[in-house]
Amino acid sequence: MANLKDIKKRIASVKSTQQITRAMKMVAAARFRKAQAAIVAARPYAQRMQQVLAFLALHEDPEAHPLLQQHERRGRAMVLALGSDRGLCGGFNLNIAKACEQLIGNNPDGFDGFELVVIGRKGREQLKIRGLQADQVYEDITAEATYATAALLGQEVVQNYCAGTCDAVYLIYNAFFSAIRQEVVIDRLLPIAPTVPIAPADTGFPVHPLYEPTRGEVLASILPKHIEVQIYRAFLESMASEHGARMSAMDSASKNATEMIDRLTLQYNRVRQTVITTELVEIISGAASIQ
Repeated sequence: MANLKDIKKRIASVKSTQQITRAMKMVAAARFRKAQAAIVAARPYAQRMQQVLAFLALHEDPEAHPLLQQHERRGRAMVLALGSDRGLCGGFNLNIAKACEQLIGNNPDGFDGFELVVIGRKGREQLKIRGLQADQVYEDITAEATYATAALLGQEVVQNYCAGTCDAVYLIYNAFFSAIRQEVVIDRLLPIAPTVPIAPADTGFPVHPLYEPTRGEVLASILPKHIEVQIYRAFLESMASEHGARMSAMDSASKNATEMIDRLTLQYNRVRQTVITTELVEIISGAASIQ
């Protein structure tokens, strides 16, 4: 049986840990509110741009721009996985790793191989645990992901696709719904897939798009911009999901610490009661033997 001193030390240790988890929850909550406001503000623009580009892809000749072209060969596909640099956020990175494993294992489009690009140190570690080796890792950029960072990454993706280094680009990230709900999304970023609307009135787009100044200039500007915007949106979704997951994880940890403290306190009182009872019995027995 554990003695009183050991139990008391353990209670103090759990209380100290609980103070840390509560502080981390408060920090995560503050960052979560900021990240939530950012993704709510960015979503309408990103979604509308995605609709516009899908509509243009439906009506444009694929030869008008390399980003509209479907590569006939099925060589290598790039998988861009957005994880985190910091841990203690529940299954945030584990779910990303599982989605990467599923996509690469199933290989629905029949590619010969995959190039795995991972954002975040913890994301890379989870992939390594599951036997997936990252070809390229970007670390220390998830804490404050800016549009400039997303733009640089988007430019690299566009260059690789146009040069034929990869024949498709998939984007895997945690989509934000609420502080307690995040869902992993696998988007095919390139080539830009056309969508068929039910009716032109449903989209608000004209049947035949008009370009100003020229079609070539507009496509050369808006298509790479679209890739940058979608990557930036994924960054914001991932940031909000990470802070929400960490806030939930720290809240659960704090509650578990409270339950553990209660159990240890009960154990401490029982042991203390046993010690007192034993001492009383010894005193009474000693007094009786003297008489």
